[in-house]
Amino acid sequence: MEKEKLEKQGIIGRKEVSAALRTSLPIMVTFVVLGIGYGILMEKHGFGPVWSLLSGILIFSGTVQFVSVSMLSGGSFIMAGVTALMVAARHIFFSISMIGRYREEGRRKWYLYYALCDETYAMLSRDENPPGVNRSGYRFLVTLFDQSAWVLGSFLGGWIGTLLSFNSTGIDFAMTALFTTVFIQQWIDSKCHIPAVLGLAATLVCRVLFGRDLFLIPAMVIILAVLTIMRRRIEAEVATENGN
Repeated sequence: MEKEKLEKQGIIGRKEVSAALRTSLPIMVTFVVLGIGYGILMEKHGFGPVWSLLSGILIFSGTVQFVSVSMLSGGSFIMAGVTALMVAARHIFFSISMIGRYREEGRRKWYLYYALCDETYAMLSRDENPPGVNRSGYRFLVTLFDQSAWVLGSFLGGWIGTLLSFNSTGIDFAMTALFTTVFIQQWIDSKCHIPAVLGLAATLVCRVLFGRDLFLIPAMVIILAVLTIMRRRIEAEVATENGN
């Protein structure tokens, strides 16, 4: 019975594809554009399209990839690894918060954890499933579409970079712009602003206390702890907002 249940949950049909595309399309367009910028930046630092492609598949963290380009080109592999761990540590907390949602996803859950980027998390953590759509298939396709767009953009950028010659200064600011846009959209869409205010406050305090290079992990620990403590209050506000 359990196996049949999981197989039923994993159905992917036209409804799932259509719903996932509607959800992912804005992210996919953005990822292709940003990925192109990343690929161009990689090529300008001596890494070809294949490296950009592999990076998008294996790392799949835009922030880490952008930040580590200059370090890798300068031969600072250890520093690049440490920085990547610090910057991407937030994904660990993202995955922890999704354990309950992905518990019955079967083997598919490992890919869902692996490819859980900021934007995908923002879409799938809202517990809003399109009506008449298989939730498991929908989650899988949203995740797959988002990563595929980033990988495609990265490869295209690396290829385009081999054909163009220009000053690439400022391209890495694209990720900052993306995170700002996602934050504003989440603020507009939700009346419960506790997580957003908490994130800003914890980040600013840790930035002052620990400095630019060490603030991220302490900030994430504080955010996780406070959100865990305030979980019932936040869930109650979200339920009220959704009319439940």
